Amino acid sequence: MFHPSDTIVAIATPPGRGGVGLVRISGPDALTIGRALLCGAPELVARHATLARVCDSSGHALDEAIATYFAAPHSYTTEDIVEIAAHGSPALLGEIVRASVGLGARVAERGEFTLRAFLNGRLDLVQAEAVADLVDAVTPLQARVAFDQLEGTLTERIGDADRQLFDLAARLEASLDFPDEGYHFVAPGEVGASLQQVRAKVEELLDSARLGRVIRDGRQIAILGKANVGKSSLFNWLVGSDRAIVGELPGTTRDLVTESVDFEGIRLGLVDTAGIREGTDEVEREGVARARRAGAVADVVLLMRDLARPCDDEDDRLVEETAGARRIIVWNKSDLVDESAIAAAVGSTSGGPARPGEGGQSVGRGVGTAAGWDAVCPGRNESLEFARGNVGVAVVSLTTGAGLDALRQCLRAALECEGDVPRDTAMVTNLRHERLLRVAHESLTRALAGLDVAGGGHGEELVLADIADARRAFEEVTGARTSEDVLRHIFSRFCVGK
Repeated sequence: MFHPSDTIVAIATPPGRGGVGLVRISGPDALTIGRALLCGAPELVARHATLARVCDSSGHALDEAIATYFAAPHSYTTEDIVEIAAHGSPALLGEIVRASVGLGARVAERGEFTLRAFLNGRLDLVQAEAVADLVDAVTPLQARVAFDQLEGTLTERIGDADRQLFDLAARLEASLDFPDEGYHFVAPGEVGASLQQVRAKVEELLDSARLGRVIRDGRQIAILGKANVGKSSLFNWLVGSDRAIVGELPGTTRDLVTESVDFEGIRLGLVDTAGIREGTDEVEREGVARARRAGAVADVVLLMRDLARPCDDEDDRLVEETAGARRIIVWNKSDLVDESAIAAAVGSTSGGPARPGEGGQSVGRGVGTAAGWDAVCPGRNESLEFARGNVGVAVVSLTTGAGLDALRQCLRAALECEGDVPRDTAMVTNLRHERLLRVAHESLTRALAGLDVAGGGHGEELVLADIADARRAFEEVTGARTSEDVLRHIFSRFCVGK
């Protein structure tokens, strides 16, 4: 896919102006090209910073920079690397790259530096993917989990399971090689016990995948509701600033307003939507259509309702449209109604209306597991499966702040991010890893099902085939066995300088 014998160059810092910009050169001619770029510089010494002028192909000085030489194999790619830290002008950095190309380098492809680290054995594929996750991290928790993988926590766990299967397979094969002599290199019952141990390790990793994927990928949250129920106020509270315009007139928000925030370590893509109603003009009608589409693709829908206003047909349609969604019901404006309406909105765990002080609810600040919609809007929703998809109900006042802690609890539960993630935890965060581990789990389950329980482990050939399938899946996770197409797909999402 790439030519590893080439010397490559790229800007390693993000696009745009900055105080410092870094140009990275890697490959067999990196030191020669680096010396040629630094006009009149002293000899470059490995792992020493050298102050020098950078020149173009004509020998004219471009800038004063710091050059650092990393001698193979003690570098990121295990090749010779020269890094030039100059002033962060895009035009200047581009000139340094062009001068490097004029001296024989080639502009790097996306992820080519990390690909070389993988191909040269410095990183396995899990660690290489963790590099991209670390660069993309927008929350401290994302960065920490990615760094744990870069440190090899997941690789170590998979390697441990693979070594156990390798030892078991070797002893089974030895038993097959000497059937007539009566040699048995694995005790009766030990095959099943070993397979169960490895499968348990895989299951433990798969159990981490739900939270791991949430941490790595984040979640999309759409705020839906009729006009003037407080959607933009809720959006601003979640963002922590006045990002969306709040006004008394219906239809203030006419398009999608989006923002990315850190919610307790989880990256949330928040979408504030236009109020659902019959639009007064073409622009508002398009805004309402976009709001409905945003709700259809969101991971969690915050369906807002105004406690101080009576229900209508639009309320019914919103309930029906979001019935299949993972949904939190947010009743706003609790400061404008009495306690009986609040208790009915929260509901009880049995589905009926809660009374003040009953059902374990803190009336006016409560979180329920069933909705009291019909109790608040009697007779309107008898045919609706309102509770289907609900993961929480919170009664709040965005004016006074009442109930917002309860809403935070609901959102945490809906995102399935409750509990701390210990440091140095082996966690599955990548869909590719999860799919392959499920393949390994299925292979181990087949092996266990194929064992002759009465004989303690006959039919070694079939068991060996299933073990081979499981080990193949492990090898695809770590990159010991990976196709060029998979590598191309993985590294194509990297930035050029990494």
